[in-house]
Amino acid sequence: MDFHPSEMQRELRELARKILEEQATPDRLREIERSGTNFDGELWAALARANLLGVAVPAEHGGMGQGFSELAVLIEECGRAVAPVPAIPTLVGAALPIARFGHAAQRECWLPRVAAGEVILSYGFAEPTSDLFAPAARATRVGADWRLSGEKLGVAFGAQAERVLVTAASEGGVGLFLVDPAGEGAQRVDLISTAFEPQVLLALEGVRVPAPDVLAAPGAEGSSAARWAIERVQVALAAMQLGVCDRALRTTAAYTSTREQFGRKIATFQAVGQRAANAYIDVECLRLVVQQAAWLLGEERAASEEVSVAKIWAGDAGHRVSFAAQHLHGGMGVDVDYPLHRYCLWAKQLELTLGSSSDELERLGARLAAAEEVTR
Repeated sequence: MDFHPSEMQRELRELARKILEEQATPDRLREIERSGTNFDGELWAALARANLLGVAVPAEHGGMGQGFSELAVLIEECGRAVAPVPAIPTLVGAALPIARFGHAAQRECWLPRVAAGEVILSYGFAEPTSDLFAPAARATRVGADWRLSGEKLGVAFGAQAERVLVTAASEGGVGLFLVDPAGEGAQRVDLISTAFEPQVLLALEGVRVPAPDVLAAPGAEGSSAARWAIERVQVALAAMQLGVCDRALRTTAAYTSTREQFGRKIATFQAVGQRAANAYIDVECLRLVVQQAAWLLGEERAASEEVSVAKIWAGDAGHRVSFAAQHLHGGMGVDVDYPLHRYCLWAKQLELTLGSSSDELERLGARLAAAEEVTR
């Protein structure tokens, strides 16, 4: 198997990294963090001008028409820059399902605006207690429309989004609905997230979803569509974690190569080298499982186990790499005037978003056990 990136992927990475390195500087990030809402509209617009927001948007709607692997490259670079933009919520959590399951009017309404950077969308899959694939939020049909009730936790950019793609269940199964978070019956409560990404708790109290905003009605097809969307968000989170960990490790390598103790660069100490080597192995293993899951999803192949493995590695490797980076930096690692703290905060947030590694390991174990029972 050839693990080398394609020419398109290399060009996408180079372009994205150039824009992100030029605009998401430490000084700019500090300025955005102090502005109130941790969102860089100028950076979002710059990515749109380069058509990077349209990487996976079909060409007929103003995008590049590339696949999920190419989009994962962009997400990884956003993680590498800890860019304060809604890349996963808008491009993966909402736009991808709209492109895949939306009817013509939905695609024409939202996808060109996504590619142009004119709209922020988000997703709401997590709930305070329920399993991702068996939401407690309820959907009730009212004529041709639906009414939703329940809560969605940690909706990124929920206060800025024009629509939030949510999962809700009825007797027939799970469905996907585009909810107006400012509509009647919807309430948004601001949350404080680990990495200071703007998030809300979205409470739905009989929110009406008109038929044109139903992406996939509850039923077997709706349940399949919900799993399709959730798995892609999970792999996108792992791809972002890869970018975060890679940059944190490289920052640590640069620091230990210049920091002196006892008249020697601390990178020459055996314990430091071993700790950094273990972190490097973690990063490269995470890279492998992310590439595998992203490729399978891009090819529309079954990949539930590979998605779970990527999510588990994202949590475990993110924890170990951020811990090692902090440890090898000493007190400098927690200095808010030094960039490492942002990577450690994001590593922890990504570790726990849509469930921890132990949560995902439990789901994977249950699936494997069920499959074993079927074969007996």
